[in-house]
Formats: sequence, structure tokens, C-alpha cells
Amino acid sequence: MDSLELRDLRYFVAVAEELNFSRAAGRLGIAQPPLSRAIRQLERRLGAPLFHRDTRSVALTDLGAGMLDDARHALDVVAAVSRRAHRAAQSEPTLVITAKPGIATGMARRIVDAYSALPGAIRVTTAVSGYREQAAMVRDGRADVGLLSTYFDARGLDSEPLTVEPRVAAVPIGHRLAARTRLHCADLRGEPIPHWPGASRAERAYWAGQDHPGAGAGEPGPAGPLVHDPAQLIEVVALGQAVALVPRSLAAQHPRADVAYRLVVDASPYTIAAVWPEHSRSPQIAGFVRAATELYADGAVAAHHLAS
Repeated sequence: MDSLELRDLRYFVAVAEELNFSRAAGRLGIAQPPLSRAIRQLERRLGAPLFHRDTRSVALTDLGAGMLDDARHALDVVAAVSRRAHRAAQSEPTLVITAKPGIATGMARRIVDAYSALPGAIRVTTAVSGYREQAAMVRDGRADVGLLSTYFDARGLDSEPLTVEPRVAAVPIGHRLAARTRLHCADLRGEPIPHWPGASRAERAYWAGQDHPGAGAGEPGPAGPLVHDPAQLIEVVALGQAVALVPRSLAAQHPRADVAYRLVVDASPYTIAAVWPEHSRSPQIAGFVRAATELYADGAVAAHHLAS
């Protein structure tokens, strides 16, 4: 079989993600008939179908589902090579780091200051990104280093933990658990938990405190309201719609008379890590990570410092 071309992978991923040939064609900026022909030609070359099709729906076959992550990864690698080579070729090379708003961007500012004082440091720009965007940005080359909080998908990435802190349960003030001073993950089992857009099963289990066998064998528990930011999460707790496991520093930032925060003694911790492309040989990335690990050498920072 001839090797696959990048166009084959782009076409396949678009259809696999949209599960609709018309939408995929629009996303690719081509007409639907050429896209359909290209997918049929790809299937003939592979010797098996990638999609189940009927007049009303499109679904991935087992082969297609198994191929999707590999195809995404291959496209990310090619995009990353292009973007990083372009940045390195500029008259003033630039290191791009990314972090989501809040604790991580505050940490990023301090690390940039520490790195910039080192001999041989290059210019750094910080890209503020949304929930769950940081890992993808590092994989596809939009960023060189990311500051990511647990839980994150570490495929294709190397990482170094910077800060670690315990998690506490946020519960409505009249909730049965609010009367207790210390809780265990088992106490949260069966409670509705706020969920984030696109969260994987592993992420849901982490935020429900059910991410290790002693807590419930990875069962996430019932889904509570959909939330998009920490302020919304605390609000749905105050309204009695859910309970939530949150970093202790987040609790310190959101004191409320209608929400009680209780330590969960066996919850896995909340970690912020520096991540970069696996097997990177970039001295600039190495210097930045070294500055970060030296700055946060104790692995834990007071909540008021994290929030500053």
C-alpha cells in the first residue's frame, strides 16, 4: 500500500469529527463530491471501510475509530514542525508559552521574569488560552511550553510538576456534609458533580474524587450542571445543584456565606505542571523549564501567593 498523504489524513479527520460529509466539506473549503471520492479512494487503499454510511447518518467503523487518534497526532506533528521552524527562523526567535487565566497565568508571569534574567534567554510571549486548550497547543506547535493543571492528557508530552495542593469539597451550606470538618472521597459518591465541556471519563472521575480504586474504581458519579469557569462552578454549588472538588487555593479565592469548604483527606491532589513536547532538544525550552522548577522547587505555594 502507498503511504498516506497529509491530505488523506486531513480529509479523514474532518469527516470523523463532523460525522457529516457536508459539514466536513465546508470546514475544509471544498465541495462534498470530491471529499466523498477522496474518502472512498482512501478506503480502497486501506482495504477496509472507515465509515458506516446510510442516508441519514455517518459513523466510524472500528478501524476508523482506531485510526482517528493516530491521524490527529500525525497532523499535530507536521503542524508543530512547521510552526516551530518558522519561529526559529525569525530574526528574533521567540519562545511561546501558554496558560489558562488565573493561577497559571500568575505563575507564568513569575517564571518568565526568572527565565528572562538567565544568560542566553530569548524573547517570551504568553498566549492566554481556555479550558483544556493548553496540551493541544503544545502538541501542534502553537506553544512551546504550557502550564497545565490536572487532569490533562499527557500523550506526546513531557512534564514536570511545579505546585501541588490538596483539594477540598465545596458543598451548599445546608448540605449534610457541611456539618463535618473532614471528608473522604467515598462521602461524595452519588452526589451530582459539575461537569466541564468535552471532559473525558478520566477527567470526570478526577473531579468527582473517584479516580483511584479506593474511592470508587473510577466511577465518575452522576453528572451535575455543565460549567465553563470556576465562578460558575461555585455558583451551582451555592444553589444546591451539585457538590464539587476544588483546589484549596480556589476556595481561598471564593469565600461565600452560602458555601462550605471541607478538606477531603484522600482526594488526589491538584497539580500544576510545566509541559513541553516529548523528546524536545530545544535549549530554550530546557532553560525555561529549569527556571520554572527552580522557582517552584518546594512543590507547594501558599494559596494567597498562587492567587496574586
